[in-house]
Amino acid sequence: MTQILLVEDDPAIATSLKITCKREGWQMVWLDHASSVMPYLKSAEAQSLSAIILDVGLPDGDGLSLCRTIRQSASIGTLQDIPIVFLTARSDEVDRISGLDLGGDDYCAKPFSPRELVARLNAIWRRGERHAADTAQSPEISKRAGSELTQSQNHINDQTHSADNQSQGITFHCNSGVWQYQPLNYSLFWQSTKLDLSNTERKLLLTLLQAPNQVFSREQLLIAVSDYPDHRLARTIDSHIKSIRKQLACVDDSIDVIFTHRGLGYGLCPA
Repeated sequence: MTQILLVEDDPAIATSLKITCKREGWQMVWLDHASSVMPYLKSAEAQSLSAIILDVGLPDGDGLSLCRTIRQSASIGTLQDIPIVFLTARSDEVDRISGLDLGGDDYCAKPFSPRELVARLNAIWRRGERHAADTAQSPEISKRAGSELTQSQNHINDQTHSADNQSQGITFHCNSGVWQYQPLNYSLFWQSTKLDLSNTERKLLLTLLQAPNQVFSREQLLIAVSDYPDHRLARTIDSHIKSIRKQLACVDDSIDVIFTHRGLGYGLCPA
């Protein structure tokens, strides 16, 4: 049975979502304080979780900080990568951007329809299933992001990299060195070092790796990593790229892996 963790201090919202989850055949676990989340995630019961719905404003903490803790906590194993959808009553766009930058997969602004939240969760899971299927069967691992990306993807095999399916995962060879992606545990390695990436950061890098000679606009990258792209948030890509660069520099600061093409976007190789 699909199990959802809801972290929300409003009983009315929790009751409404619990009814909706029951209609979907899902089981919902409700916690109303941030302090209860990490102990729960370390329990055996939490190992069957499919997603976390996380309120940004909690009585004893900040949902954004809690998301950061989840993404960085090695003690919860594979739950580090569990889909997280934020609930926020705040109208400030900065809060939504911060949530995505910290590793959130999507958000719903209050007031919201429970059916919308269900649709967003289903979209995240479908995207994950498609992503796993594509990476297991084909070197073209990223989701096709509109007609602008489709044309370039048709020429991937003619470009200066290769992706070979191996028992350990998928290996990419490009100017920055050897990369390996392991779809079974969503791990991406560069120079044999595992990168500590959020879901969005990992999808961004995989999108760039599939076409290392292409320059992607912010809008193209946003479409590639989100089923609900809001073009007003295209600038969030800059923050994700900055975070990725910091991690790559920790591995090898002598190589500029991601290039900024002024007025155009980002790519792995200079145009």
